[in-house]
Amino acid sequence: MRVAIAGAGNVGRSIAAELLDNNHEVLLVDKEARAIKADSVPQAEWLLADACEVASLEEAALERCDVVIAATGDDKVNLVVSLLAKTEFGVPRVVARVNHPKNEWMFNEAWGVDVAVSTPRIMSALVEEAVSIGDLVRLFRFSQGNANLVELTLPADSPIVGRKVSDVSWPTDTALVTIIRGGSVLRPEGDNPLEAGDELLFVAHQDQETALEDVLYPHVRPRHQ
Repeated sequence: MRVAIAGAGNVGRSIAAELLDNNHEVLLVDKEARAIKADSVPQAEWLLADACEVASLEEAALERCDVVIAATGDDKVNLVVSLLAKTEFGVPRVVARVNHPKNEWMFNEAWGVDVAVSTPRIMSALVEEAVSIGDLVRLFRFSQGNANLVELTLPADSPIVGRKVSDVSWPTDTALVTIIRGGSVLRPEGDNPLEAGDELLFVAHQDQETALEDVLYPHVRPRHQ
């Protein structure tokens, strides 16, 4: 897989190193000469250019990329790169870094973003995930399809504790992805009984999160008459 990364700072270089370790082809693009540190990621290709300019992206042969990652520290730049990658070069997958949470609402399909990654949101979600039992925690948002990766640690008084996965009436547009139990990752087979303390991970449409919460732990929210 060929991946172009706009932004060769610490974040961009770290992503590049991980992708190279997984045998992907990586190009790092940055307009600042001081950011071109080829010795730090010697296996990557490097390009000194402004990723917000179409001519620079043509030089980078963006049309040959499977993925573009907009990883600069400037949200405006990341949005422009995403839009150009998707509309001008037809890149199949565009991932964009969100630096400021107040800007997250713009990182969507209209700007060419397939996946928006907000570090503050991820960190807060991981804190919630670590300490919450019975609360549905949104871990990750997928721009396409209005779907989210959500998690809930099953409390002992959940009505589905002891029931088999296949016996639970899951809401539409939700999928149980995995069960984490006692340090083990389990594939959710139909005959698997659900146990207190199970960490359940779902991909769910955002409109179905309330319904999913009602199935998993209906006491989490006060009922309105």
